[in-house]
Amino acid sequence: MPEVVPPPPSDRPIIAFFDVDNTLMRGASVYYVGREAFRRGLISWRDIALFGWHQFRFLAVGENRDHLSTAKERALGLVSGHTETALIDMANEMYERDFAPKLWPETVALTQAHLEKGHEVWLITATPQLVAQVIADRLGLTGAIGTRVEALDGVFTGTLDGHVIHGDEKAAVALKFAQERQADLAECWAYSDSSNDIPLLSLTGNRVVVNADAKLLAHALTHGWEVLPLKRASIREAQRRVKREARAVRRKK
Repeated sequence: MPEVVPPPPSDRPIIAFFDVDNTLMRGASVYYVGREAFRRGLISWRDIALFGWHQFRFLAVGENRDHLSTAKERALGLVSGHTETALIDMANEMYERDFAPKLWPETVALTQAHLEKGHEVWLITATPQLVAQVIADRLGLTGAIGTRVEALDGVFTGTLDGHVIHGDEKAAVALKFAQERQADLAECWAYSDSSNDIPLLSLTGNRVVVNADAKLLAHALTHGWEVLPLKRASIREAQRRVKREARAVRRKK
């Protein structure tokens, strides 16, 4: 088999976009936001039961647009009246207790493979921006693009600042983000488990479906996209592909 020679380094940024829920970690991150809010007395038993139902359904059959919107909007509403500082502290507590044990080590390893190539690694998710940024910071990633909540004088109002970062909206945000950074989308990468992210995956030249739902798997197989089961052998091969085929970014002096 002939040796694959990596392409020469790029002078432009290369971005690897990673979805969070069921791609980087098992389950829906917003569920843990709801559970923490219950612990702190911010929501009722009825609310936590609803969050639990969404989590169970998500693990069983994947995302549902209506259920996702309801869960996200409830979670975003929980922050109303709380300061950004207090919620960053809460998110860091949640990371240690709730998020870290649910991370897929295999997908986290892929984020590191991209960083080693000089790529920017951005989480892109419907999860609240503040929570997503904590996950990115704790993993040493470049940053996070999440759903934003309006804040006045450092206090959240509970009103969405823009739209939930999901589906077509996620793709639109990623496109604008890449254009602002003058990244060549043909050289960029996207990782997701959900058919809702087909618009995002379609933007980039390197699409990788991880732990895919049935609709996304069918789409990926039809279009010849890379399908990545969460198995050690598959992940090792994916890491080798990034190392072997991905264009590196020239380090700035």
